[in-house]
Amino acid sequence: MPGSRSLAPSAVALAVVLVAALLVPLGASSATARPVYGSVTGEVPRGGGVVRTEGPMRIRVLSNRPDLISGGDALVEVELPRGVRPRQVRVRAGKRNVTQRFAVRRDGRYVGLVRGLRLGRTVLTARAPGHAARQVVVNHRSGGPVFSGPQTRHYRCQEGARTARCHQPATYKLLYKSSNPLRLGLHPYDRKRPPRDVATTTTDRGVRVPFIVRQEEGFQNRDRYTILTLWQPGKKWRPWAPQKQWNRKLLVTHGGGCGASHGPDEPPLADYAGTFDAIPVSPVENSYVTALGRGFAVMSAALANTGHNCNAVLNAEAVMMAKERVVERYGELRYTIGTGCSGGSIAQQTTANAYPGIYQGLITTCSYPDVLTAGAQFADYHLLRQYFESPARWRPGVVWLPHQMAAVEGHLTHLNAIVADEGLFKSALNPQDDCPGTVATVTGDPSTRYHPTRNPGGVRCSVLDLMINQLGPRPKATWTPAEKRAGRGFGGIPFSNTGIMYGLNALRSGLITPEHFLDLNAKIGGLDVDSQRTDRRTRGNRAAIRRAYRTGLINEMTNMSEVAIINHGGPDPGLAHDYAHAFWAHERLKRAQGHTGNRVMWFGAVPLIGDLTWAREAFVKMDEWLEEVEADPNTIPLARKIVTNKPRGLRDRCVLPTGAAALCTLPLMNLVQTNLSTPRQEAGGPVANDNVACRKRPLRRGDATFLGLGLTSGQWDRLGAVFAGGVCDWGKPGVGQGPTTTWLTYAGKRGGAAYGGRKLPRARSWDARGWSSVNFAEALRR
Repeated sequence: MPGSRSLAPSAVALAVVLVAALLVPLGASSATARPVYGSVTGEVPRGGGVVRTEGPMRIRVLSNRPDLISGGDALVEVELPRGVRPRQVRVRAGKRNVTQRFAVRRDGRYVGLVRGLRLGRTVLTARAPGHAARQVVVNHRSGGPVFSGPQTRHYRCQEGARTARCHQPATYKLLYKSSNPLRLGLHPYDRKRPPRDVATTTTDRGVRVPFIVRQEEGFQNRDRYTILTLWQPGKKWRPWAPQKQWNRKLLVTHGGGCGASHGPDEPPLADYAGTFDAIPVSPVENSYVTALGRGFAVMSAALANTGHNCNAVLNAEAVMMAKERVVERYGELRYTIGTGCSGGSIAQQTTANAYPGIYQGLITTCSYPDVLTAGAQFADYHLLRQYFESPARWRPGVVWLPHQMAAVEGHLTHLNAIVADEGLFKSALNPQDDCPGTVATVTGDPSTRYHPTRNPGGVRCSVLDLMINQLGPRPKATWTPAEKRAGRGFGGIPFSNTGIMYGLNALRSGLITPEHFLDLNAKIGGLDVDSQRTDRRTRGNRAAIRRAYRTGLINEMTNMSEVAIINHGGPDPGLAHDYAHAFWAHERLKRAQGHTGNRVMWFGAVPLIGDLTWAREAFVKMDEWLEEVEADPNTIPLARKIVTNKPRGLRDRCVLPTGAAALCTLPLMNLVQTNLSTPRQEAGGPVANDNVACRKRPLRRGDATFLGLGLTSGQWDRLGAVFAGGVCDWGKPGVGQGPTTTWLTYAGKRGGAAYGGRKLPRARSWDARGWSSVNFAEALRR
């Protein structure tokens, strides 16, 4: 499971390569803005005037779905029919007259920012002679939740918080980019003593301005967010009249890792945040700075950082809430691009699949498709290590060599399993981990960290407990003594290893003997709810497994045809980020939609990321791709527009050093790419590695052969005893395996949690139209 701690070995492995990086910035952005079919909101009348609709009067909530508004504000448009003059319109929020908040803006639309919405349901009405419109808005606290369900208890807010949900007024500061190419990043800007080395930038709309940036920092959903834009000090900015340098596009940055936290953290901005943190200074400019220079707004939310919060639903909710803030304070958007490495790739892909419409483009690297299928792989590593690294447990006469261990694990060396386990898995699933926001165990004090005997009701730091609204609690019949003393079930276990014949391919090829195979499978065992080894294999909780698929915690890529994806990566020398994980996503996408035309894959020589400049290049190429989609006037589905408008020069690539380029076309490419295997794959499981709990069938004589030879009768009896409940039938879908249900809420209708989620009403064609240009709008209704 992509883990909660940065991998210092990753940084060391890349340090030599990074020193040689190019310091020059990416090529200058285009100086001319290209025409767009329709604006963010539709056609604007020539020569000014008021936009009219041919249909009835209608109220459109622009900044979010009307049932998911938060913070008491909403950017709203009233569509005016022919014959209605703006001065005739009266708008109310409940009984309150809010007409003064509305006016005809410079694009001809009648728009206002409605403030002070009460918690819960408010009816917005608009009236004019002979016309009326009505829209129900449901407002949620700025401290959350919106759709993620009941929040974790005993959360520790930051110093200075005004409420128990960590509210604190937003703050603002100015930054700038230096004209000195050796001073990368952004630096504090002093208005009283303006620096002399302020760079200038030309946006993709041809606007040339000083490279000065305003950074907004605030709190939503009990955690931090930040928004950055190019800024001209002294000039006004309104959501209907932003400063001219903004291109109405948004880049969202993410962080890597996988962990649970019970207090706020900083939002990540750097391209490889959470993965290469041990490298103090990047030798190349981060893509978010490139984006700002081209006119983008940049946004990051701490809760969308999996290293801080490894919950896909909270990741999505955090981005949605902050995106609403962008629309309400800065203006409507044309499209949104995500970027991130490792856990940052997970947050993007799971959000895009479970909550389509939030993103229009994804840039993924050091890639994983989700947390839980990688988690099943790393759980296998954890158990295999406990057997392989304990010779006292081996049957007399059985000796395991390093290459045999690696063969069972599906990798080049056993080192990969060690790194995955120590750097990633152990802390993510350990309920007693010293996770942020928790304090040392005090006997009987539920506000302190969990201990199975001294404090069973305490705060648990396992990510499975962070996901309890999605997975549900374990059923009472399976409770451990600690759960019984706590009076509640802990987060369900969403994977199983029953029926898996570990090392099957190695046995068949003769790399291990039948005695190796039998001893390993008899002794591998499983994990309990506290992630402690048991002699019995992990059965998992069927309801939790089914919910993991339904909620999108396991990402089957079933709802991603309407988002553009660029994935870039490189070989993994044994740091638990095999390029194979990108192929897991490829296989699932191909199965779900019959093609992978909306996804481009780049492979290069730099470990994990492919090339030092690709984060910025991928960002620029993604921007070009989405501009093409946005400008397409054809009345064809968005999924087709994504594929047909991919720029001609944007295609899969393999770039290796001179003399090694031929490897890109050879069978050895899988080895070069570290497109390797997993313990389950080596037991006969699917290449997509998305079966976390297999269905069983009876063991058959031909299942386990050694170089084509069968087992002895004694060995067969021993194998039958190990797999008395059957072996995996990999030809069938796994237990509970199925597609993700989109736009779920985990709030119960009458309070509490809706475990496994309940479906929100389908969005209408005019909902949240401030999120994207008209050509992208249909994704939200998926």
